[in-house]
Amino acid sequence: MSQYQPDRPALGPLGQIRIGDRAARTLTAELARHAGPKTALLVGASADSLVLAEALDALLPGDKLTVVAADDSLAGHLATLGSFLAERVQVVADLSAAEPADLVIVAEPVVGSGEEARTTVERLSKLVAEGGLLVIAAVALPGLSGGANDELDRIAARQGVGSDLVLRNTPPVRVHRLRFTDVDPGVAAKLGPAYRPSSVPLYGGMNIDSNGVAAAGIALGAAALLKTIRPKSKAWLVPALAAAPVAAFFRDPERDVPADPTAVVAASDGKVLSVEHIYDERFADEEFLRIAVFLSVFDVHVNRAPVAGKVVDYFVEDGGYAAAMKPEAEHNVAAYTVLETPDRSRVVVAQRTGLIARRIVQRAPIGALLAKGERFGLIRFGSRTDVYLPADRAEALVAPGDRVTGASTVIARLR
Repeated sequence: MSQYQPDRPALGPLGQIRIGDRAARTLTAELARHAGPKTALLVGASADSLVLAEALDALLPGDKLTVVAADDSLAGHLATLGSFLAERVQVVADLSAAEPADLVIVAEPVVGSGEEARTTVERLSKLVAEGGLLVIAAVALPGLSGGANDELDRIAARQGVGSDLVLRNTPPVRVHRLRFTDVDPGVAAKLGPAYRPSSVPLYGGMNIDSNGVAAAGIALGAAALLKTIRPKSKAWLVPALAAAPVAAFFRDPERDVPADPTAVVAASDGKVLSVEHIYDERFADEEFLRIAVFLSVFDVHVNRAPVAGKVVDYFVEDGGYAAAMKPEAEHNVAAYTVLETPDRSRVVVAQRTGLIARRIVQRAPIGALLAKGERFGLIRFGSRTDVYLPADRAEALVAPGDRVTGASTVIARLR
């Protein structure tokens, strides 16, 4: 492994740690979804870097990209790519020549000791503009990271606004998004839904959540084990046949999100249970319009942000496991994600468990920016989602009994 150099981060050398397509796309996801104008700093890229290729593809008119070259071949390579990029890309030899940027992306996983990783983050954080992000990865196998993985996990616990595990890489890497200063919720309005490796493509516009891949794998593993230990029994057919429907439960289709900035979209697929005005002092001292949606086991269970905004609070409250379509579900275990919109309103999404659902997944920590319709979590096996909107500004466009589609159906409009 390469040693830490004062003018460059301690990066994994090409040839030993490979950044593949999915990891490269994950590292540049924030750059690709930002409508701009924006500035970016890419650290440690070489001419054949897939991260560099993804970053160049993400550039729009008005954007600026500075690249800290990993070798001397990069400037000549960029000179062959045409005038559009020549006007927007600058190559510098080291960090001392770089200016602060909205996004700082490290092109190679950080390796070395925990102290080296901490020094790298501290130096790069000074190049992150107000409200900006540092996107950095570590090898997700502690024995290969030299302590950097554990240190980045500790830093992410304090400064992180999201992490993604990319298993389909050699070796697997974990990509962290770190923010060191507060960000205006208005930035969320400039963002599109981010690419996340937790949504695994199958065909066309259909994906499967990574939880479904794991669940199907467990079912098939159990089938193989039963077949081995009881070769004459047909018991192995039970988990084998269950693998496909279990995986289908975690399907995650692409959705077209309405462009209307006043539209509030459904947080999930399902049937509207209720539309009512309530007070809930946990969120604000005001009246809310609450739209509750029941998800059967046949519905898509991936949850989406109903509006663009910044996650300003997240908490889980204990409770029971009543059937999600019954009034008692009001007191079920629930996770609450509180969003602050660009106009400073509060919008809340409640992920409620049901009779069968016992696991809530939420992937948007406090400080994260979510685009309207962006995936932020899921609930396993039958559940309910509630969307709370400011009652004095919201007009409901659905009624009890209506069917809605997550990220696509407009359930309300904000005045």
